[in-house]
Amino acid sequence: MSKHWARGALSTALISALLLAGCGSNSEKGAETKNTEGSSETTVNATGFPLTKDAITLKMFTRIAPVNGAFKDMPVFQDYEKMSNVHVEFTEAPTDGFQEKKNLLFASNELPDAFYRSGISQLEATRYGAAGQLIPLEDLVDKYAPNLKSLMEKYPEIRSGITTPEGHIYAIPGIVTLDAARTDKKWINQAWLKKLNLDIPETTDDLYNVLVAFRDKDPNGNGKKDELPMTARAPVPGQGLPIVNMMSGSFGLDQQLGYNINLVNDKVEIWMGNDRNKEMLQYLNKLYKEKLLDPDMFSQKEADYLAKQSSGNTGFFFDQTNNVFLEIQDQYTGIAPFKGPHGDQMQSQGAPIARDFGAFAITSANKNPELTMRWIDYFYSDEGSTMLRFGREGENYEMKDGIPYYTKAFLATGDQGKITPYAGGGAPHIISDKVASFINPPQVQEAQDKLTPFMPKIRYASPMFDENTAQEVNILRNDIDKYYEEQSTKFIAGALSFDKWDEFQSTLKKMKIDTLQDLYQQAYDKMKK
Repeated sequence: MSKHWARGALSTALISALLLAGCGSNSEKGAETKNTEGSSETTVNATGFPLTKDAITLKMFTRIAPVNGAFKDMPVFQDYEKMSNVHVEFTEAPTDGFQEKKNLLFASNELPDAFYRSGISQLEATRYGAAGQLIPLEDLVDKYAPNLKSLMEKYPEIRSGITTPEGHIYAIPGIVTLDAARTDKKWINQAWLKKLNLDIPETTDDLYNVLVAFRDKDPNGNGKKDELPMTARAPVPGQGLPIVNMMSGSFGLDQQLGYNINLVNDKVEIWMGNDRNKEMLQYLNKLYKEKLLDPDMFSQKEADYLAKQSSGNTGFFFDQTNNVFLEIQDQYTGIAPFKGPHGDQMQSQGAPIARDFGAFAITSANKNPELTMRWIDYFYSDEGSTMLRFGREGENYEMKDGIPYYTKAFLATGDQGKITPYAGGGAPHIISDKVASFINPPQVQEAQDKLTPFMPKIRYASPMFDENTAQEVNILRNDIDKYYEEQSTKFIAGALSFDKWDEFQSTLKKMKIDTLQDLYQQAYDKMKK
């Protein structure tokens, strides 16, 4: 999940143009908040609502997804303003071009009060924290964020995954305590299994045999060989191969620390060049060569992949929810990870509890950091998350047995993305079993129950490196990840013979994969202290 950002020289005209449309200068912010000069400790209520006696405006820069409506029109922000006495003025940047606009704000030092749902990367957090543009949050969390602090105490891996080697927290994540919101389920066409009198596959050999039957025995009954036995998402450069991520656990390959890493007796092992990885790629090559694995898997668009799910003509695929195939949901069921050739049966794919790093950060331009921390902390409670995700009770949702559900009337409008910033991903809040009725209906939870026994007790997030080390890791990973993904694709597709495996391993060594492993080991050791 690594991303890399860089900016060249920025023209004065470009800076001016963005600022006229954007957050405004620091001097402008000072003029607009004269009525609240002084320490915000004197104006912030320690508990309850409103958060402050005097109405205050905070300026936040945010990403707006294509599915979203304007943030100012979302009921969560309208209603929360009445509760909190805090008005938020959002500067919204579309997903396309968002990163460039964020870079520009830092480069020009024309900062908002906070970055909301702005995907602050670990390198950005470290760099701009060290530069003083993002402020340390650890003391603010301890004093003004009881909900977030409680989550960090319950799940210590959250704090270790967002704390720099120097001990600072410069950005807080979206937190997902619900396992089902952190995994892609393994969905198999149970209607085809029933028609062909096949059992649910339990091993990788079983899967192969089932896929052969899906290919050859006409399970859709139309007399044609038009069934698609198995598919997966297309690769996203720099984010790994989805098919590898989904199948690695059956070959004993975990994905700890946000990378292709096994943790063995507290030792970091990057497994990209080892024999288990070779066996996995050989298995996938066998599926691909025999037309059991989607021939378009490496190039298809997301819309194509989703269409294959909803067609009912696909035997096996991976996805977090059943939203795409709701109309034919009875045709599919979730299954457990497959036991591999060495007896491994692990759900290695899955996000950490601190799933969305850098979802929220406070800048040095902010005159009310204590108030801002209290403002965001509400969304780390189930009550606040319900407001953020579901809107208004009666109008958008109703409560059943203490759980919010969208009303049928509201669902029929298709306007979920218009009322909540969680649609499109990356919003700073908690996703628990109390607020997940839409993404985690019974069928999805049942599918998760098949995976849960095979998940690691702790899924460690990507570690925080100091800036120099982070830059070194990024440089190494840029080359290594690109090479691994390109060569693995060729191995799977049969464009590269496994006779070249020794050469592949040798090249990884030359690209300093051992150095990369040492850097992760050092970071992991610091996390464990």
